Amino acid sequence: MQSIPKHPDSDFKPSGLGFWKNENITPKQWDNFRWQLKNRVTSLNGLEKHLSLGIDERNGVLLSGDKLALSITPHFFNLIDKDNPECPIRKQVIPNIQETSSNPEELSDPCGEDSHMPVPGLVHRYPDRVLFLLTDRCASYCRYCTRSRVVSGAGETHLKTDFEQAFQYLENNKNIRDVLFSGGDPLLYADSKLEKIIKRIRDIKHIEFIRIGTRIPIFLPQRITPQLCEMLKKYHPLWMSVHTNHPRELTSEVKTALEMLANSGIPLGNQSVLLKGVNDDLLTMKTLVHKLLQCRVRPYYLYQCDLIEGSAHLRTAAAKGIELIEGLRGHTSGYAIPQFVIDAPGGGGKVPINPEYVLEKNSKQLVIRNYEGKSFIYPEPTKAVASPLDPAALLRKEN
Repeated sequence: MQSIPKHPDSDFKPSGLGFWKNENITPKQWDNFRWQLKNRVTSLNGLEKHLSLGIDERNGVLLSGDKLALSITPHFFNLIDKDNPECPIRKQVIPNIQETSSNPEELSDPCGEDSHMPVPGLVHRYPDRVLFLLTDRCASYCRYCTRSRVVSGAGETHLKTDFEQAFQYLENNKNIRDVLFSGGDPLLYADSKLEKIIKRIRDIKHIEFIRIGTRIPIFLPQRITPQLCEMLKKYHPLWMSVHTNHPRELTSEVKTALEMLANSGIPLGNQSVLLKGVNDDLLTMKTLVHKLLQCRVRPYYLYQCDLIEGSAHLRTAAAKGIELIEGLRGHTSGYAIPQFVIDAPGGGGKVPINPEYVLEKNSKQLVIRNYEGKSFIYPEPTKAVASPLDPAALLRKEN
């Protein structure tokens, strides 16, 4: 049997003090999420203190700051390979001059959220669920961010969520059963402030469950504290979607944080974005989904990168996503395989994109193929013929 190659980031390694090891930082400081937030890298000087930047990166920092701020937590910064300009971590969080160029197909609001916002900060695109944007701030900023038009405070457009209007809208729309908190990152809120919002939603009888979309466990695992988990577990059913793109992001600290959430009864799913030079090869994607399962996180979505302005250098062809799903299907457990989706430009919602497994279909049969390329015939239902031993048929015969 052919041996399976091992990805260099397949093990759970600590982020550790890394670039900060010579700065007299105590373990207590390092493990404090407030210290992590206070000491984020947010400037060109901060980057060049630790890294030698390429010309495109340096110019990107200088020129792209009016669109999306630079911010990287020390924990996540330590995952950057300072000697590799193609490092998959630095591609995600260090600006590049290419962000300042836009292709004709790109949009400032590629998912059409603003056009589906009945009240400020609340997006209602699907009949039974809403997206509630709690904040415009994150612990770190992804350079491909779908909401770069409103997050970080650097651009001209600002998020102005009207919480009371949003609560009233939810109370008055009884078809809404599912509320997703996002932003920005909801877990930047203090426990008490976040709990007030969750409790207010929980008091609306027709809302069945709450979801939280967050990258905090990855960027800032120190924020996942016993106190936060104790608060969240009071409001079940509560689900959480985290955002991880590369197996190196799943450090031992992140694994501990995710396990704390799972031990609190919170089902965890992961949403990845398909990014060029980050996770667009099969070994990296397979390693990522396997590590996620070890962290008790179900790979949920693999997104085709949205048509956000200035993201062309990070986007792959959609065919690459189909190729990756085909490379996973049948070659690993079904739990490890995310659904590849394209968020239809302009507000069409998530469209599942799959490899073609139905080769032919008619009223009599389907011709299907499996992961090995072998074809099979599955007959469609036909009119049943009664068995001679069928009791009902025997009774009719006697009469």
